[in-house]
Amino acid sequence: MQLAWRQLRRHRLALLGGVVLVIFYVMALVADFLAPYPLDFSDRERFYHPPAALHLRDATGEWHLRPFVYATRLVDPGLRTFEADRSRAYPVRFFVRGEPYRLLWLVPTRVHLFGVDDPARIFLMGSDGFGRDVFTRIVYGSRISLIVGLLVVAVTIPIGMVYGGIAGYFGGRVDNLMMRVAEVIIAFPSFYLLLTLSAVLPATVGCATRFYLIIVILSSIGWAGFARLIRGYVLALKQFEFVLAAKAMGQGDLRIILRHVLPNTSSLVIIVATLTIPSAILGESALSFLGLGVREPCSSWGNLLSAGANLINLSRSPWLLIPGLFIVATVVAFNFLGDGLRDALDPRMRTG
Repeated sequence: MQLAWRQLRRHRLALLGGVVLVIFYVMALVADFLAPYPLDFSDRERFYHPPAALHLRDATGEWHLRPFVYATRLVDPGLRTFEADRSRAYPVRFFVRGEPYRLLWLVPTRVHLFGVDDPARIFLMGSDGFGRDVFTRIVYGSRISLIVGLLVVAVTIPIGMVYGGIAGYFGGRVDNLMMRVAEVIIAFPSFYLLLTLSAVLPATVGCATRFYLIIVILSSIGWAGFARLIRGYVLALKQFEFVLAAKAMGQGDLRIILRHVLPNTSSLVIIVATLTIPSAILGESALSFLGLGVREPCSSWGNLLSAGANLINLSRSPWLLIPGLFIVATVVAFNFLGDGLRDALDPRMRTG
């Protein structure tokens, strides 16, 4: 493992991807603390408000250590054009008291990272068509968009490992039968299954039910492809001396598979997991974007991005595409990390 870690440290893109992912997952954990407003907060007078401009220099030319924002007023209701009122400046305050919540779902508190005094608003990434803070909804939406990949992997890996391990270890007719079943599952169009179930479900079904349904469907179909990879790996592993020695000692087949064969597939499992997670994130985002996954009032990056699907809204409010940047950054970061782990854990890729 030390050799693999040294190799991984040389892969700068993998380290960059890892740092980005750590930042995003920490953001999801402390979303209540980072968000200046509650998830259901809306200011109906400031819908389609552009991102707030932070200032350090006021209208008189004086510099300030504390950033501030100007109050804004609507000058064109039709085009939703706002202008700054430079006679009213509101400093950005840090560690302010706001709506109560439980930090990490455990510690009750009212402290938020930043905020401004009423009646000013600080929309770091603008507001949507309902006057809701886009930054707040992105931070809260990260919990759904990021956790879906982890849960899908947590389900698919154990099933795929055991299924593929049994098929590869026993071979022959058992292998042929099990792989034909896996191929049927792989051929099944998961996206259309999700579309069908989403259309059948009544509109009153809650966000949590839709979220878990997405996880179940993606997992129930995704494990088959992973099982094929494990099966091919096990076909080679079962010829190794440590497996033959375990057989000679009279150990049972199940014990050999679980104690000797599958643990040696860990490098493949880690690599595949880092590539499966972004696929699950994209799947959830695509469904939510189409309005068939997580729906309002819940927030995910996919349903936030759907607000920018209207060309008129997009031309006037390009900041509605910001959730898409988070999706792209997450997927690219996972791919960078997966490439680095592949190079570090695959002995054939090591250079020293």
